[in-house]
Amino acid sequence: MRGMIARVAALAIVVFTACAAAVSASEEAPVLLSVRIADGDAPAAQYTIDDLRALTQVTFETETIWTSGPQQFTGVPLAVLMERMGVSSGQLVAHAVNDYSVEIPVSDAVEGGPIVAFERNGAEMSLRNKGPLWVVYPYDSNPAYRTEEVYSRSIWQLDRIVIRQ
Repeated sequence: MRGMIARVAALAIVVFTACAAAVSASEEAPVLLSVRIADGDAPAAQYTIDDLRALTQVTFETETIWTSGPQQFTGVPLAVLMERMGVSSGQLVAHAVNDYSVEIPVSDAVEGGPIVAFERNGAEMSLRNKGPLWVVYPYDSNPAYRTEEVYSRSIWQLDRIVIRQ
């Protein structure tokens, strides 16, 4: 009888462990951003929200032409993402979830420049509210950022960046 109880207990532990592993795997955070070099052999860098939060973060307050009043944005500087890819020149083609795309010169990826924002006013952004990722420039910090050209680069619902060198 003891042998049978030991086998049932061992089986229960195996089943419990397998179920726990399956639940853990299904709870992995989704990839929010993919960054790759066009025509390159290297695989794309993929970032979940946790991955982005683990990188250098910047928070600034600025007004935008799409929102009312000053807004606080937190995100990863575009310069940090380019540095991680080993890129210092070229063009970025930033794509939204609906396949809309814009071109951003890599030269915009400077300290104090645009960020890939994942929070607005202290909260993550939903797809409905321009999220989960939005390329935001600190418009109020530099008059050069308050142009139609720069506004056109401020893509929201960002999900991938392709780098053309």
